[in-house]
Amino acid sequence: MPLMSTPEIAAIRESVRAIAGRHGWSYYQETGRKYEAPTKVLSALASGGFLGVHLPAEYGGGGLGLSELAVVAEEAAAAGCPLNTMIVQAIAGSVLARHGTAEQRAQWLPGLASGEVTFAFAITEPDAGSNAHNITTVARREGDRYVMRGQKTFCSGADRADAILLVARTGTHDRSGNGLLSLFIVDPKAPGLTMQHIPTAPMLSTKSFQLFLDDVEVATDQLVGTRDEGWRPLFDGLNPERIMASATSNGIARFALDAAARYARERSVWSTPIGAHQGIAHPLAEAKVELELARLMTAKAAACFDAGVDAGEAANMAKMASADAAVRCVDQSIQTHGGTGFALATGLTDAYWVARVAQTVPVSREMVLNFVAQHSLGLPRSY
Repeated sequence: MPLMSTPEIAAIRESVRAIAGRHGWSYYQETGRKYEAPTKVLSALASGGFLGVHLPAEYGGGGLGLSELAVVAEEAAAAGCPLNTMIVQAIAGSVLARHGTAEQRAQWLPGLASGEVTFAFAITEPDAGSNAHNITTVARREGDRYVMRGQKTFCSGADRADAILLVARTGTHDRSGNGLLSLFIVDPKAPGLTMQHIPTAPMLSTKSFQLFLDDVEVATDQLVGTRDEGWRPLFDGLNPERIMASATSNGIARFALDAAARYARERSVWSTPIGAHQGIAHPLAEAKVELELARLMTAKAAACFDAGVDAGEAANMAKMASADAAVRCVDQSIQTHGGTGFALATGLTDAYWVARVAQTVPVSREMVLNFVAQHSLGLPRSY
């Protein structure tokens, strides 16, 4: 998501906006209420090469970067189709492209680029939460395989995934007692792996699941990166996750703010458009400023990742700023619409839940502030 638009970026925006706009929020509502994947939009984007725009050309991708993929996510959401599936696909694609073996890249990247392969991502656990060092899901080496036992929670789209990128403990640090983590590609249909649906309020196209692993066997060649050193590939997945969540939030914010501005221009009371009143205009203008600042930080984060420099600070800041901007824009849009804002046809109450969830996942505002306090300001760690 470059700071300045280029002809290539402008073409991507126009094409994605046209594809997603043919379906819009009504289609997203319809599929979301049924927990169905928005396949019409995803298939059209895949056919245009947009889902794999960030993947290496030798595997069928576009050979560009996360900056361009973030543009795809933002424009789809701005047209009324926030595609949360793209967030997980960005994790898997980025991790495998940078850390996968030649065999793993050949096996999975072409399908990710074409949209024919779907991944889920499993890191969160019921008792570990934001502290990944406390992960208790264990992968024990036994000959030419690993045997896994443990639980994961809030694993989105596991029921439709072709593979699960799963974080497990493969050892314990001698001094700190923290878990030594490794990253694995797990077959969701493997014997011993069961799933339980977690009903949630947000209207998303994917269900969330709790996973139970009871002696699930994984071949050693499905280890991604080096054993016990999973943090490096993990962060090459978590930073894209935050960046893509930011881009999606920015798109939702634009969707809501555009609806509010349009309504404020057209709705008249006592022969005056309500947008002429500062009580309506100023809150919308402030929301616009907040949104544009969030988009700039998202662009910086994506540019850092593409350049191969540490994107942690920018990605976390972008995620928090974009989620906050999205919530503010949707809330102000509802307020601008008055009672009409609660009509399901506007899509705003559904959009609120989609925006609000981003303030908590994939990382909460509080953990972002902890990160900034410790790493950006050098303040003492409180946990």
